Amino acid sequence: MAAFPCMTIFFLVSSTLAQIVFSEIFKPHDYSKWPMLPCKMYYPLDPLYDANCPEVTAYVGATNGHTYKNECFLCVDQWEFGPYIEFDKYRKCD
Repeated sequence: MAAFPCMTIFFLVSSTLAQIVFSEIFKPHDYSKWPMLPCKMYYPLDPLYDANCPEVTAYVGATNGHTYKNECFLCVDQWEFGPYIEFDKYRKCD
C-alpha cells in the first residue's frame, strides 16, 4: 500500500520536470529582442588599414542570405559595402 503514494509522487514530480524542460527546448525565440552587433569596435582605425578579425567560429547571418564566420566579418563587410548588409540572426542562414 505504501508503494502507491510513492509512485504517485514520482509520476507528478517527473511529469512536472519534463514539462519544464520541454517547454524551454521548444519555446519559440524572439530574435528581435537579441542585442545588435557592436560594429564600431571592429572598424579599422584608418581606411587603408585591414581589419583583424578573430578566428572564432560563431556564425552570424545577414539579411543578404550570407553566413559570416563571426560578427567581426559581418561588421567589416557592412563597413566596406554600406548599409546593404544588415544583421539578421546569431546563427547560420537557412
